[in-house]
Amino acid sequence: MSESQPSPDDVRKPLNYKEHFKARKNVVTKFVDPCEHASRASLRCLNENNYERVKCKAFFEAYNDCKKSWLEQRREDGLSGKDNTIDIRT
Repeated sequence: MSESQPSPDDVRKPLNYKEHFKARKNVVTKFVDPCEHASRASLRCLNENNYERVKCKAFFEAYNDCKKSWLEQRREDGLSGKDNTIDIRT
Protein backbone atom coordinates (compact mmCIF):
# COMPACT_ATOMS: atom_id res chain seq x y z
CA MET A 1 0.00 0.00 0.00
CA SER A 2 1.36 3.44 -0.84
CA GLU A 3 2.12 5.98 1.82
CA SER A 4 0.24 9.26 2.01
CA GLN A 5 1.41 12.31 0.11
CA PRO A 6 3.42 14.71 2.31
CA SER A 7 2.40 18.34 2.43
CA PRO A 8 4.55 20.84 0.51
CA ASP A 9 5.75 22.27 3.82
CA ASP A 10 7.07 18.84 4.84
CA VAL A 11 9.47 18.75 1.88
CA ARG A 12 10.49 22.42 1.74
CA LYS A 13 13.69 22.01 3.80
CA PRO A 14 16.63 20.08 2.32
CA LEU A 15 18.24 17.20 4.12
CA ASN A 16 21.71 17.84 5.51
CA TYR A 17 23.68 17.44 2.31
CA LYS A 18 26.77 15.99 4.01
CA GLU A 19 24.73 13.28 5.74
CA HIS A 20 22.64 12.65 2.63
CA PHE A 21 25.71 12.03 0.50
CA LYS A 22 27.35 9.82 3.14
CA ALA A 23 24.25 7.66 3.27
CA ARG A 24 24.35 7.21 -0.51
CA LYS A 25 28.03 6.21 -0.71
CA ASN A 26 27.34 3.24 -2.92
CA VAL A 27 25.92 5.55 -5.59
CA VAL A 28 28.69 7.28 -7.50
CA THR A 29 27.00 10.20 -9.21
CA LYS A 30 26.93 13.96 -9.06
CA PHE A 31 23.15 13.85 -9.26
CA VAL A 32 22.42 12.67 -5.72
CA ASP A 33 20.04 15.31 -4.44
CA PRO A 34 19.24 16.24 -0.81
CA CYS A 35 15.93 17.60 -2.15
CA GLU A 36 15.01 14.26 -3.67
CA HIS A 37 12.08 13.95 -1.27
CA ALA A 38 10.63 17.23 -2.62
CA SER A 39 11.21 16.12 -6.19
CA ARG A 40 9.45 12.82 -5.62
CA ALA A 41 6.54 14.60 -3.92
CA SER A 42 6.17 16.87 -6.96
CA LEU A 43 6.16 13.93 -9.36
CA ARG A 44 3.73 12.03 -7.18
CA CYS A 45 1.42 15.04 -7.12
CA LEU A 46 1.52 15.19 -10.92
CA ASN A 47 0.70 11.49 -11.17
CA GLU A 48 -2.20 11.77 -8.73
CA ASN A 49 -3.63 14.85 -10.46
CA ASN A 50 -3.44 13.67 -14.07
CA TYR A 51 -0.46 15.95 -14.78
CA GLU A 52 -2.36 19.17 -14.10
CA ARG A 53 0.54 21.42 -13.10
CA VAL A 54 -1.74 24.04 -11.54
CA LYS A 55 -2.78 21.57 -8.84
CA CYS A 56 0.85 20.88 -7.91
CA LYS A 57 2.16 24.43 -7.80
CA ALA A 58 2.76 24.27 -4.03
CA PHE A 59 4.97 21.20 -4.51
CA PHE A 60 6.98 22.87 -7.27
CA GLU A 61 7.52 25.91 -5.05
CA ALA A 62 8.55 23.65 -2.17
CA TYR A 63 11.10 21.92 -4.41
CA ASN A 64 12.50 25.27 -5.60
CA ASP A 65 12.70 26.49 -1.99
CA CYS A 66 14.48 23.30 -1.00
CA LYS A 67 17.07 23.63 -3.79
CA LYS A 68 17.61 27.29 -2.97
CA SER A 69 18.13 26.48 0.73
CA TRP A 70 20.56 23.69 -0.13
CA LEU A 71 22.67 25.92 -2.39
CA GLU A 72 22.65 28.70 0.22
CA GLN A 73 23.73 26.19 2.88
CA ARG A 74 26.66 25.03 0.73
CA ARG A 75 27.59 28.64 -0.12
CA GLU A 76 27.55 29.66 3.56
CA ASP A 77 29.64 26.63 4.49
CA GLY A 78 32.19 27.61 1.84
CA LEU A 79 32.31 31.26 2.91
CA SER A 80 32.69 30.34 6.58
CA GLY A 81 35.61 28.03 5.81
CA LYS A 82 33.73 24.79 6.36
CA ASP A 83 34.40 22.00 3.91
CA ASN A 84 31.50 22.09 1.48
CA THR A 85 32.89 19.65 -1.06
CA ILE A 86 30.98 16.53 -1.88
CA ASP A 87 33.03 13.36 -2.12
CA ILE A 88 31.08 10.92 -4.27
CA ARG A 89 33.75 8.26 -4.38
CA THR A 90 33.02 4.97 -2.63
